[in-house]
Amino acid sequence: MRRRTLLTGALAVPVLATAGTTARAAATPGPSVTPAGRTTLDSRAIYFVSYDGLVNNNSFQKNGILTHKGHQYAAWYTADRNAVVARRALGADTWQTVPVGHTLRYDDSHNVISMGVSRTDGRLHLHMDSHSDGFTYVKSAAHLLDDPTGLSWTASRFGAPQSTLDGLTLTPQFTYPQFVAAPNGRLQLSYRAGVSGDGRNALAEYDGRRWTELGEWSSSTGTYRSEHGSSTARNMYLHGIDYDRRGRLHAFFTWRERSGAVMCSGGGITNHDTGYVYSDDRGRTWRNDAGTVVGTTGGADRVSVTDDGLVVDPLSPDHSLMNQESQSTDSAGRPHAIISYVPGRFGRCTTDYVADRTAHGRAFHLRKDASGAWRKTEIPVPLNSSQRTRLVLDRYDNAYAVFPYGRIAAASAASGHTDWRLLYDGSGLNAFGEVLVDETRVARDGVLSVMYQERSSGTTPSALHVVDFRLPA
Repeated sequence: MRRRTLLTGALAVPVLATAGTTARAAATPGPSVTPAGRTTLDSRAIYFVSYDGLVNNNSFQKNGILTHKGHQYAAWYTADRNAVVARRALGADTWQTVPVGHTLRYDDSHNVISMGVSRTDGRLHLHMDSHSDGFTYVKSAAHLLDDPTGLSWTASRFGAPQSTLDGLTLTPQFTYPQFVAAPNGRLQLSYRAGVSGDGRNALAEYDGRRWTELGEWSSSTGTYRSEHGSSTARNMYLHGIDYDRRGRLHAFFTWRERSGAVMCSGGGITNHDTGYVYSDDRGRTWRNDAGTVVGTTGGADRVSVTDDGLVVDPLSPDHSLMNQESQSTDSAGRPHAIISYVPGRFGRCTTDYVADRTAHGRAFHLRKDASGAWRKTEIPVPLNSSQRTRLVLDRYDNAYAVFPYGRIAAASAASGHTDWRLLYDGSGLNAFGEVLVDETRVARDGVLSVMYQERSSGTTPSALHVVDFRLPA
């Protein structure tokens, strides 16, 4: 493996939209959000703050809420720690809720519920309750999601909880389940094997009959050196793993080093650099932005910190860069991501990760333009939080950043995504912090569904809601 090299990029300065719009801007709607109602999933959902987050609303979940064939589905833990899943017809005010037979084991916000749909047999899959240990897996009866009006929504439609994927054991150190629907109809499961600072990304795949382990594709080994010191172990944190309309699989990521010697202060966090890889064979082979193969899933050569051409936005470990933020792809298959950190103008060394991000953290929109160059724009909305922001693109490729507390900013495709402004300030939601978005619904009917939990104190349960916004038609 060769030492990594940095790809060149340009920093775009955010500007406000002006009267001198282009013909394309006149013909294509810019971004807008119109409130379209709010529903309550649970008036008393479980509430505890762990790792500065909530188990029902950790934004790295994929998916805590999703849409399929005219119905929307959501999963969470109730006040009595029971895992439940609910559905509603799109536009309906009420949800039907059923338990799936599992009780949350620990007060750990990593132990989220993620959902996926296997199109080959119409099943809903749930993966839950894992942080560097075992997991619980539940799947529905076949075709439950294909015929939501004809098949009753009852607990009997779900199989018994399992500690394997139908007999496939995977790793004993499992975290971060993310279901991904592959273009050929198969359902894939992305996860981390190992622990923070010493872990590898891996994939499994469901073909409608059985699960198959595809293997690990990122490496935890190799030496990373900063100006302060070095580290010989790490893990790759994904901002997401998503197929575009053409079938390419995209993944932005950051590295987290095991050794704190790479930081200027022990109060920071060892995350560094934003990288990018893609796969054109459903995750079997991984390439850097230049198209060079840098790893093979299940093979000896995995994506490593020492590989060339991985970094698309360089940043040292001294700025409290967030891991597992958000990504998407536009109608042309170009990758976009939200990243956030404390910019150098606020000091070149963060000494308290949470406090410094809350006071000075800023989010940035990182994307590839039509010429193939990487562009980055600072979004002029202070984080006021240590937590993550979600990215959504509408049917016109306008970009929306859904900030902690449910605030929504947006930028138009016509401006080259440089005219970011706040559209919705989140007032009245009383949201705790991170929120979930239904990525699948935006593409289906142009509605942005945001799932959030109200702020509480201690371990007092609080209400869990979904608020809808209409995007440009």
